[in-house]
Amino acid sequence: MVHDPGGVPATPPTRNAGTAVGFETRPWTPLVHRDLVSRRVWEQIDRPYQAAVPATIADLRLDLPDDLVEDVTNAQQQLVRFDTEVGSITAPFASILLRSESASSSQIENLTSGARAIAEAELGERADGNAPLIVSNVRAMEAALEAADDLSATTIIGMHRELLHRTDPTITGTYRTQQVWIGGGSFSPHDADFTPPHHERVAEAMADFEAYSGRVSPLPLASIAIAHAQFETIHPFPDGNGRTGRALVQAALRRTGLTRSVTVPISAGILQQRSRYFDALDAYRDGDVDPIVRVFADGAVLAVANGRRLVDDIEATRADWAERMAGLRSDAAAHEIAALAIGHPVLTSTLVRAEIERSGPAVFRGLDQLVERGILTETTAQNRNRLWVAQDVIRNLDGFANRSMRTR
Repeated sequence: MVHDPGGVPATPPTRNAGTAVGFETRPWTPLVHRDLVSRRVWEQIDRPYQAAVPATIADLRLDLPDDLVEDVTNAQQQLVRFDTEVGSITAPFASILLRSESASSSQIENLTSGARAIAEAELGERADGNAPLIVSNVRAMEAALEAADDLSATTIIGMHRELLHRTDPTITGTYRTQQVWIGGGSFSPHDADFTPPHHERVAEAMADFEAYSGRVSPLPLASIAIAHAQFETIHPFPDGNGRTGRALVQAALRRTGLTRSVTVPISAGILQQRSRYFDALDAYRDGDVDPIVRVFADGAVLAVANGRRLVDDIEATRADWAERMAGLRSDAAAHEIAALAIGHPVLTSTLVRAEIERSGPAVFRGLDQLVERGILTETTAQNRNRLWVAQDVIRNLDGFANRSMRTR
């Protein structure tokens, strides 16, 4: 067994204090007029409802079975090893893996998009579909990593703002000020699958979440899993809680030293266990922490395996391109553009000229040379701007996404 003492609390906490939520009865004011719904619906919604009261976890003592401790320890070792190995490679894997993590986190919420569409949206060359939402998730992840050592209401709300201020700015800038619910009907929380705490409880619950997240744990990945489940239980925002919560996971991995250089795409590992993940959140709310810890331990291993495959694919692409560029002068702009295309598989001439110090004619000559050698394909964006696409890298990224969708 492992024991997480949780610092030195003023009053020794009860062993296995648990994470089970309580419930309280709250009055409900119907959101629709009586004349608009049937008598059956009105009788259901014109009455009090039950809202969750999350357990306090700031002093939670964590006891895990030996087999799970072994799995978590192994997962932590795999995370550190992967981060060290990939961090030493010259290719821009930090940005590649960050985008892959953001795409996988969005996929858990059924927001899917291909790698090319995401790359176009990042350039401002695509405004429709889910791709711009995934790019916003990248920004939220970046904000989370920047604030890894400064976890507070301000930084958490800032992550959420980066996620949604472009698409739904009215719900950003603060914790929620209304009751929300998951599943069930549209008119009230009475038949919801889960009703998070009343908004009056959110600030206090989030302060408790911050206190737990700031503790030093002998098994940081297990504590990260529990903190994540607690965040999802509190559901502090009207929308975007899942993606913000998984951005916080990346911040916690960085803060605890499990990662230092790259973003390990742990959401890709969770995505492969999507049903287990949601079941584990339910189990957590019933007081059983083991399932969510197992999902994170397995998810870390799956993420590392898929991440290594992506790294190998990208490295193979780089080697293939080097052969195709044989005969080009070593100082040709094409070499720099090809290196740029690894991290930016969709290019515009504006982006290339901003990233490499070459004249306009040299840039276009380099682009033409890469098209001639089959490294880039010239096409047009939705707004008719010229684009150059690295199809090999797009295939690598889409292959990663497809492997992440193979659920267990």
